Amino acid sequence: MRLVIYLNTLLLLFSTTAANVEKVIFLGPTRIAVPPEHPNLDDLRLNILTPSHWSLRTQLLAAFPNLEEPRGKDSWFLLKGLREGQRYELRICWAATQPTGFWLSTHTLPDVFENPSLISSLALYSETRQNTPEAPTPAFYDLAQSELVPHTTESSSLLFLQISSAADYFTTNKTLMTQVPPVDADIILDPYLFNIFPRSLAPTAAYIVILAVGSWFLSEIIWNWLHDLAQSEGLGTSASAGTPDKKTE
Repeated sequence: MRLVIYLNTLLLLFSTTAANVEKVIFLGPTRIAVPPEHPNLDDLRLNILTPSHWSLRTQLLAAFPNLEEPRGKDSWFLLKGLREGQRYELRICWAATQPTGFWLSTHTLPDVFENPSLISSLALYSETRQNTPEAPTPAFYDLAQSELVPHTTESSSLLFLQISSAADYFTTNKTLMTQVPPVDADIILDPYLFNIFPRSLAPTAAYIVILAVGSWFLSEIIWNWLHDLAQSEGLGTSASAGTPDKKTE
């Protein structure tokens, strides 16, 4: 009975965690040439995620769905330094105290610039980023690009990340119903090792392997001890059974 309660508690915890995580899995696209001359992608002033700078804590604008914005507010990011053909997982995590629906989409550069709705959404978001204090500075871009692409025309595997955030709550507080607060979120870019499982699971996998090997050796030690104990008790019983009882005169 206790085991059933324990398992139900674990399932409840897992379901609660899943409710606060959305993810998308994709492959690194074909490399394309990105010239360094301005205007270029840096002028969009988007936050950048790379396999080495893989985590970002930020605030995402959200809104209640409407006819013009059926999925709420759009936020845009740049995924750089990808490896062509490698599998990646991108996750967004947020607190349960901020009920929000998220939609994650990745787009190649040609897809964005050939789609009027995508380029319009990107332009609107980029405009809001130009004068914000948290927008990446040119020095940040130089740091992020130093390990990726020198200041010459060179091919690179990159993607745009579009995150749509829709408020998903109801309250009697009129302020919260008219002014949706930004959502605190962590965005994580997780490469797959050998295109099999996410890199972040490597420590967990190593722990499970060590635990399994240790358990196997421990079980063998316990089995040998029990076997020896059983044999010693069996010999003792046989010896006592073979000794004749002395008759009392």
